[in-house]
Amino acid sequence: MDDQTINNLREALKFSPNNLPLKQHLAETLIQAKCLAEAETEYLELIKLSAEIKYKVGLAKVYFLKEEYSTCNVILEECLEQDATDIELLLLHAKALLREQSISRATEIYKMALEINPAIQDEELDKALRMSGMEAPEPNYDEPNEAAIFIQKPEINFSDVGGMQDVKKEIDLKIIKPLLHADLYKAYGKKTGGGILLYGPPGCGKTYIARATAGQVNAKFISVGLNDILDMWIGNSEKNLHAIFEIARQNTPCVLFFDEIDALGASRSDMKQSSGRHLINQFLQELDGVDNNNDGILVLGATNTPWHLDPAFRRPGRFDRIIFVPTPDEEARAAILQLKLNNKPIEKIDYLQVAKKLEHYSGADLEAVIDIAIEAKLEAAFLDGVPKPIATADLIQAAKKHRPSTQEWFATAKNFALYANDTGLYDDILAHLKIKK
Repeated sequence: MDDQTINNLREALKFSPNNLPLKQHLAETLIQAKCLAEAETEYLELIKLSAEIKYKVGLAKVYFLKEEYSTCNVILEECLEQDATDIELLLLHAKALLREQSISRATEIYKMALEINPAIQDEELDKALRMSGMEAPEPNYDEPNEAAIFIQKPEINFSDVGGMQDVKKEIDLKIIKPLLHADLYKAYGKKTGGGILLYGPPGCGKTYIARATAGQVNAKFISVGLNDILDMWIGNSEKNLHAIFEIARQNTPCVLFFDEIDALGASRSDMKQSSGRHLINQFLQELDGVDNNNDGILVLGATNTPWHLDPAFRRPGRFDRIIFVPTPDEEARAAILQLKLNNKPIEKIDYLQVAKKLEHYSGADLEAVIDIAIEAKLEAAFLDGVPKPIATADLIQAAKKHRPSTQEWFATAKNFALYANDTGLYDDILAHLKIKK
């Protein structure tokens, strides 16, 4: 704010010295202009004229900016006695306490704000309180409506997955057959359930195949992402993970799918913070089912970087079957193209001819090719307003403008398969690339 604005406000107050809104506007303008001593004077006068809490809050802000945190906190304590639900008040008080090194009290106040609105975030408070090691209230997933947020019932099955025959066969042997023939497995003392790790380049259908697996056995499906587990409070990530496994145990048969599992289960030797190691240990404990019955829980994990996953995840009884999900084969590419072009203006398209031109393209790449073809048709349609149908030649032409995004992944994966593959874990990558070791 410039000096002229402040002078105009002061001039107006000469004619109406007790005009509270005008006086508050002047005080706020002075804060923006960083005239803190003058803003302090205006707020002190406002407090004399009125007992409204907002003027005390304004004065507390001035003291915070002046780094007079003790005075700021005294005023805020008084304000919170009148209204302990004001988020802005609570956050300012927590910050002022933090600046005074009153960590325990700052954490208590921040918890109060989070209980009112769990979605709030503050970079300064989050960082400091996460370091403090203070725990937030334990999350409660016991209510049915909480569980319903996670649980789905997929309507797709393996018949909806084009190609990927080897992947479907592996999952059928490891997961589906045991569930459909539970009595036979029980006779041999084997539990139904277990874990499969799906790995491969991004955008190649790992999530889709997991959802289809649940539909194939008419099981419930829980898709778990990082945001469902990771928590700013020390210890709460482990509690969240346990709660999700408990939901699965209460809803068997259930496919529990962890996307980006490498972010949750990165090698403990690479961990700099103990909190990350604790989460991995909790994950391993849940997979082992030592204290709980995991019978009927089918755990699927997906990762683009299996070489970053802690080796302990690959022990028997955990993710002991690792399946390579390559880029879609020719049949799958044709099926994806047909699905993505459904309900769009098209001529008769030779999907197999197009698919042959798109080797190494991921599902996401195929969608990009279609978008490029559509954009070209839209340009033509703008001339007369009539939609122009997409033809085989349009897709082939569009493919020339978009190269497969999977090549960088295969370059990295090839190095691991050639030079860090003593157990033969990545032989499928070499076979896919037609490389003899």
